[in-house]
This record gives sequence, C-alpha cells and structure tokens, in this order.
Amino acid sequence: MKAPIMRSAGPFAPRFVAGFDSASAMVRMLSRYLKGKDSPGLAGLAPPSETVSSLTNALPPRGRELLYILSGWGEAVPESKAGEIRAEELSRWVVNSYPERPYQAAMVGSSSGAMIHLAAALGIPWLPQTQFVPIRRGKIHPDEPMEDMEFGKRVAPEILEKNPDLQLHHMHDPNQDRLMIHLMTYFRFKQLRLGTPYEEFLKKNLEPGAPIYVVDCRRRWATTKLGERHYFQFGALGGATPDEFLHGSDRVAEYLERYDSHRRKWEPPQPDGEMPEAEWGLDHAFLEDTRRFAEENGFEVRQMIFDEPEHPSPFVADLYRWWYRQRGYKPNRLFVESFITMEPYWALRTGSAPFWLKFMMEPSADWLERYLDETEPYDEIYMTLFSSGVEAVGLPPIERWEAILKRAQREGRFVGTDPSKYPRDFGVYGRLTQDMQSIPARYPMPGPMALSVLQRFIEESGERYPVRWDWPGLRTAATPEPSADGSRHDGFDRSARPDHARVEGS
Repeated sequence: MKAPIMRSAGPFAPRFVAGFDSASAMVRMLSRYLKGKDSPGLAGLAPPSETVSSLTNALPPRGRELLYILSGWGEAVPESKAGEIRAEELSRWVVNSYPERPYQAAMVGSSSGAMIHLAAALGIPWLPQTQFVPIRRGKIHPDEPMEDMEFGKRVAPEILEKNPDLQLHHMHDPNQDRLMIHLMTYFRFKQLRLGTPYEEFLKKNLEPGAPIYVVDCRRRWATTKLGERHYFQFGALGGATPDEFLHGSDRVAEYLERYDSHRRKWEPPQPDGEMPEAEWGLDHAFLEDTRRFAEENGFEVRQMIFDEPEHPSPFVADLYRWWYRQRGYKPNRLFVESFITMEPYWALRTGSAPFWLKFMMEPSADWLERYLDETEPYDEIYMTLFSSGVEAVGLPPIERWEAILKRAQREGRFVGTDPSKYPRDFGVYGRLTQDMQSIPARYPMPGPMALSVLQRFIEESGERYPVRWDWPGLRTAATPEPSADGSRHDGFDRSARPDHARVEGS
C-alpha cells in the first residue's frame, strides 16, 4: 500500500525513494525520534498545517481522489529513468537518515510499525530489506493486472541487470491501491545482501559485540515468476483474502460494480509458487548474509520471528505498559495507529502504549478487538486511521472504529482523523502530530531501554504472544505450532503476566 505524497522523501533522498511507503516513512520517523524530534506532517512528507489539512478535506470526494492520484504520480520514476535506479543509493539514504553514535544494537529486515516502537524504546536504528520504487507509466485500468504485468516485464530487466543483489517484486493491488495504480507500477526491491552502506554503518556505529536483531516476517503470497529475481504479486494484505483476489466473491463483484468496472472478478496471471510477501515478508538470503557479516565482525544475530506484520503489536503494547510501571507511571493510555499514520515520539511523551495496525481493514479491527478483549482495560484510547481513499473490500464502517473507542473507561477519541471524511481523510497526514499534542499528559522522555530489560520481558512472557525470539542464551524461544488445518496460532494469552517488580536499567 502507498499514500499520496505532497513533498519529497527528504532533502538527502535519491529521487527514486518513495516517501509515503511503509519502509521509508518508518525510517524517517524512527530517525527523527533518535534525534529527539517528533514527526510533524509525517516526518515532513505532508505540510504540517491545520489550514492545508482543512483545505484538502474541503475538496469534494472526486477532487480528493484526483489529488491523491496526481501527488503519487508526481513522485514516481519516469520509465526512461528506471535504469538509473541503484540499490546502493537507496541504502545510503537509509543510513544517512540516522545520527552517527554508538548503539547498543540494531534492527534489520522486515517493516512493522510495532517494531519501530520497539526500536524507539531501545534507542536503536532499523535498516529495511525492502523498499518501494514506483514507476510512472500511462494509464492502465486497475482491474487489468495482465497489462500492468507486461509493462513491468519491459522495464524490469535493465534494473535487475544493474542491481545484481536485488530481487524485484512487482505488486498489483486493485483493492486498496486502486487510485494509485492508474498511473504507476509498484516495484518493491528486496536486498539479498546487506550491502556496503549497511555494513559500513553497522561497523562504525554498533558497540563491540552488539546484537543485530533480524526482523523476520514470514508472510508469503502466491506469485508468478517472470524472470530471474523477478516476481509478480497480484493482491496484497488488507481486507480482501488471497482467494478473493484470485477467484472473486460476492464482495469483490459488488466492489467492482460500485466503482463502475467492466469486470466482476479479476483475471490475474496464474500463480506458479509462493514468495515472501512483497511489502512485509523477509527473504532469507538477507538473513544469511547478515549472519555472515555478524560472524566476520564479532556481532551476534538475534531473530524476531512472526507470521503477520501486526503480530508484534500486542507484545509491544504490553511491553510499553510493563515498562511504564517500572518507571512509576500508570499505564492507562492506548494509542492505536495504522500503516504510516504513527508517532513514536508522542507515544512516549504522552505515556501511551502503542498498538499498530497494518491497515484500517477488517482483519486489523478484529486484531485490535481481540487484544482489548484479553488485556486489562485502558482508561483512555486514542486512534488515528490511515486513509487510502478507497472504499475497498473489507473496509470497516467508521462506526466500528467508534465502537472500539467507546471501550475506553474514561475517554476514547480520534487524533488527527476526521471521521466524517473517512476513508478519504487526506488531511490526517498533516494534522496527526499537532493533534497528538492535545493529549494533556506529559512524561519525561526515557533513556534507551536496556537489552536486559527486553530479554526479561520476553522470558517472563513465555508463549503468550505470536512472536518468536531466538538467540543463544535466551531461556524461552518457543513459537506457536501450526494448527491442524496448517495455519499458525495467532492468539495471545495473558492468563499469567510478567511480574511488575522494579527492574534495573530501565
């Protein structure tokens, strides 16, 4: 998924970095937090102005959709320039975003908003495996994936030839990304090796013997192989199921009719295998190269393993809550985020436990409701919703989100989000940080959480969360076993909680 951009990805970003992608946005927000700053306008990617936000939302729905389409098209790489894309420039931009100083650890690998909050608490950087580069093209109907695939087959070979350590995942999602794929093609690049910029940064800034946490999301998706290191993925995580993308459903037919499509089901290419999901999944060639690098340089590899990008969210929310107790605060405030509408600085400044949702679709609403069913009630719940601009298959009505807010014991409300404009609330990107400051609570910004504190919480949590931690010396590294139907258990059980005795190093 991708959101519209109103500014470039940053003054030092190469021209082909997509600013509103999950990876690039999360890098910018984490890097600003590590510099002691918040992220107004989503780290400078949208004008942080109430006036601009109000003017944007004042447009009629079709006008907002057109702005969305054109702002995305404006940041896409022209086809004639695609051969100039270099993986090293992408990685160099990532490492140049972070302050140079000693770090007790680093994270590398998959994207996840919950992981960004964990990295913020630890005071460490994260280096993504996957980055998004949109390629500008002429109009192709969003419900014609075969045409977009043929365009990608024409453009990809030169990129791959000049970037031998990249794997290209061409993603086409006519559900959530319907507006954006009118005029651009989604290329996601997965690095198969750390590469020189990442290696130089880690050697220069990691403390001797420091651990490198590999964030290993194991979500996979059906794909069609188009060439060496080139795969086409039809559909993506969100409201529609993989089966609906491939075979249709009543929901899909209704959605296509509502958008005046000439189709009532999609006709994608036949998948011939599965690969790590284009945006979220980790290709293990990257893991193996990280192990090589660590062994050669005296670092330790630790794995954080999960099946869905938002599976770490209950773990991180409860870790924050537990940590606040150690610091003498009452952990009574939940901050619900979605996709790139997030604010790590203000989550900590307001003493909020962050709960990140990958998108604002039904599976994410289910996940949040399940967490609230099983955790100690919160006095306050604040929520911000990402707006894709599309009334997609699986989009919950705003009333469902409002009902979740009512589960707060004292106050539940949106921050940044205008519910009357959902899901075309494009003003949220410029309004979120300012609105977060309306939460009256203020706490001192903490120093980095000690790695021993994280390890203690992991060990005392046992198997209650759908996240597996694995490294030598960790007392508990169990993972949920597959169920009888082959799917993995994705629940979390708080029947026993870590004790709340004060810990050292927090």
